[in-house]
Amino acid sequence: MEIKQISHFQDQSDCKLFGLMSDNEEIHSFELTNKNGMKVQLINYGATVTSLKVPASNGKLVDVVLGFDTLESYLSSYNLPSAPYFGTTVGRYAGRISKGRFTLNNETFQLAGNNNGNTLHGGNIGFGKRVWNVTDLTGGENPSITFSLLSEDSDENFPGELHVYLTYTLTEENELKLEYKATTTRDTVINLTHHSYFNLDGHDTSVLGQQMYIDASKMLETDSNNIPTGKFTALSNHAFDFRTPKTCPSSIDNSFVIESQNKVAAQLFSEKNNLQMSVYTDQPSVHIYVGGNCFDILQGKENTKYHATSGICFETQNFPDAPNQAHFPNSVLKKGDEYRQTTVYKFDRIN
Repeated sequence: MEIKQISHFQDQSDCKLFGLMSDNEEIHSFELTNKNGMKVQLINYGATVTSLKVPASNGKLVDVVLGFDTLESYLSSYNLPSAPYFGTTVGRYAGRISKGRFTLNNETFQLAGNNNGNTLHGGNIGFGKRVWNVTDLTGGENPSITFSLLSEDSDENFPGELHVYLTYTLTEENELKLEYKATTTRDTVINLTHHSYFNLDGHDTSVLGQQMYIDASKMLETDSNNIPTGKFTALSNHAFDFRTPKTCPSSIDNSFVIESQNKVAAQLFSEKNNLQMSVYTDQPSVHIYVGGNCFDILQGKENTKYHATSGICFETQNFPDAPNQAHFPNSVLKKGDEYRQTTVYKFDRIN
């Protein structure tokens, strides 16, 4: 796929300068709008969603994701004790890898221990902290933007030169569709995900009044460092059995096993705005996260002070630590093969 320079798109009204990196590299903001008035704004720093405005029943647009107004805020958020990863693309490997170590083709790779000695979300400089290229930008019906990234061989000590493409499409059915593709020059491990914090009541409220549904009968059992033990926790009679919708918990950081594709994996409901979000994925799990990384001091967009329950993440992905668990779904991308993943966040009004 041809990689175009940002300047190719600068004459379009939906491409604007967002900020400058320390080396004066320009970061741009792009806006996609469908015929229903739904809008998504993205920047090529981290292939990040900064705003997602959905038509609510009162006719107003509700911004349903957390984010920042400036590039400086995104950059500085990674210096916090635990980065929030607002709206970003996570890679090479989303979630945790135990002790930052895995073995592939009889070779052991030692990664950064950036989370209590374990590797989290790709290491010290994951894909969310990288400047992505823009390969395509389309308008009209079902507008889309495609970002691309070249991750060099041994980037964060992962093997293989990895070429990644991510296409965001805003459909006329009020869906934000994410399509990932990747190839590698050496066998490697990969697990990509999207890290928006959603709030259907609006990004300046709390998610605790909203209901959640997850189509999962079990979740991964984890140890005190949130590393999978290799076992599963049955959810019958469990507080985290969301097969019947329940109020969002104030603290959750768990991977739910999605056993059936081509149907709704998870949903979020807002009575306040009569909105529901349905999550579709071809991945084996959705990791649900609420309860931290905002520190009650994080100044978000529109002068909003974010707190621990400002948003909820639906991270569709492979299992954390799959490279070290032989019975987990395959996480290896072989040279000559192509990694593909599709996730859809669909928004509807509740009658």
